[in-house]
Amino acid sequence: MITPQQQTQILTNLGISALNPMQEAALNAITQDNDTFLIAPTGSGKTVGFLLPILNLLKSDQKTSVQCLVLAPSRELAIQIEQVWKKMATGFKVNVCYGGHPVETEIKNLSNPPALLIGTPGRIADHITRRSFSLDGIHTLVLDEFDKSLALGFHDEMEFIVRGLRNLRKRVLVSATSGISIPAFIRLNMPTTLTFTAEKSEETGLTTKVVYAQSKDKIDTLFDLLCALDSESALIFLNHREAAERTSELLAERGIHSLVYHGGMEQVDRERALIQFRNGSTRYLVTTDLAARGLDIPEMKYVIHYHLPLQAHEFTHRNGRTARMHASGTAYVILSPDETRPVYLDPSLEEFRVPAGNALPKPPDFVTLYISGGKKNKLNKVDIVGFFSQKGGLEKGDLGRIDVQDFISFAAVKQDKVKGLLAKISQEKMKGKKYKIEVAR
Repeated sequence: MITPQQQTQILTNLGISALNPMQEAALNAITQDNDTFLIAPTGSGKTVGFLLPILNLLKSDQKTSVQCLVLAPSRELAIQIEQVWKKMATGFKVNVCYGGHPVETEIKNLSNPPALLIGTPGRIADHITRRSFSLDGIHTLVLDEFDKSLALGFHDEMEFIVRGLRNLRKRVLVSATSGISIPAFIRLNMPTTLTFTAEKSEETGLTTKVVYAQSKDKIDTLFDLLCALDSESALIFLNHREAAERTSELLAERGIHSLVYHGGMEQVDRERALIQFRNGSTRYLVTTDLAARGLDIPEMKYVIHYHLPLQAHEFTHRNGRTARMHASGTAYVILSPDETRPVYLDPSLEEFRVPAGNALPKPPDFVTLYISGGKKNKLNKVDIVGFFSQKGGLEKGDLGRIDVQDFISFAAVKQDKVKGLLAKISQEKMKGKKYKIEVAR
């Protein structure tokens, strides 16, 4: 059991002054002996809500096997959970496994078992089949956004995993959606159910406005709306992959750069789109509901529904990307003249009339640079900052977010500094080795 002093230090590491009511309730419930079902909105801090009590359950003298397994529906969410755990600086080893990551690297990492293992259902099931790690020491299972895992078709993998956990003592289910049926294979035993929902949009700082398009084709209305948002970033939601790609192309023809994000893309392309959106190298992400939850993306002022989802809870999840943690935000719903209005949409929504004649949004502040080295090459953020500053002449404020992966890294650099930086470092070595550094594709 961690001491109050240790908890205070962990919260300091996370940049949190105190736990919110949901996190307090989760800490108390999960630390107890019973199973827990936690329901709380996107952006409310659920990850910290379940990771902190998990720390209470880990035993420092059990180093030969995994103790807690966390399953997440997407690679992005799995990595986000790992990053939060690392920020906590608990002293317990963590590994993350997911599709698109080298299996050989994961097997090598698992040869020295982590106390906490995080992964997607498909990849974890694969490792169990390969016997990459022992299941015998796993006493706690967390299913984060478990309903999304089921919706993505991971039912069989999840059932296979759960049935293999013979010594499981505690199950924690986490979701942003209430009223979900829980599959029998999870074997949830008299759970403590914690429900924290945003009852009113006023409480979350969310404002929803409707924008009426003049024709069935909404692209002109979307273009005018983006021009009216003062160059602020926005998530643009559509229902289908092909429509997302086509919309991004049409915006590009009109002079607005955007990136696409959907489940049909290669993992590496999805990852690069997110990196560039997070670090300010692109202002607009045109996406399907894949980006509605479980992603580590910055606070958004604007969410735009180019298409409306079929279900009310998906509408809620999309809107959860803005007005998070007491901030304010606006969700715009674009409706064409003959479009059927879903029953979940408030009929009294305020209309937003898009002013015409606005200038194009400003270009992004940053450009993303690709670096052909990462953690496995012994590179870290400090190395990259020092290299770009000392050899490239960058000053404070010229360098934005840096993402260091196993074998590659990405760094955001101010638009007007990129050309000079690349010229200065073209023949320079970083930590004694020359790396390929170029504008990311």
